[in-house]
Amino acid sequence: MVKDMSKIVVAYDGSELSKKALERAINLAKQDEKVELNVITAILHPIASIYNYGAVDAAHEANLEAAREMMKEVEETLKAIPNKTETYIVEGHPAQKIEEFAKNNNADLIIMGSRGLGGLKELFLGSVSHHVVQKASCEVIIVK
Repeated sequence: MVKDMSKIVVAYDGSELSKKALERAINLAKQDEKVELNVITAILHPIASIYNYGAVDAAHEANLEAAREMMKEVEETLKAIPNKTETYIVEGHPAQKIEEFAKNNNADLIIMGSRGLGGLKELFLGSVSHHVVQKASCEVIIVK
């Protein structure tokens, strides 16, 4: 399976299932040093109004800092493999950003958890994983 791949994208949000997805991706990447592993996390930019602009700015900065800390932990984990690895923090709706990132970076595979840290749940899949499965231009593995 790995012989046909050059790039794997992992959608990561710090949830237990995203940690399992990262573990699965690392195990696949270990099979071939030529496989590149990209880990992406997406943060939503809070909606501002004329009444709460300063609070929105502070919330955005806090979200960004939390994402940086989370990705530092991921980078430490990735040091255990010889493959080329990169981590990315993007801003926007996670489902769209994951799909776009994979397409724009010629990913062969996306690995993600069936549910993330989102609040409301769909019947079988979380809304982000559901969107990515439907719209991705490459294969998707959903970890549960």
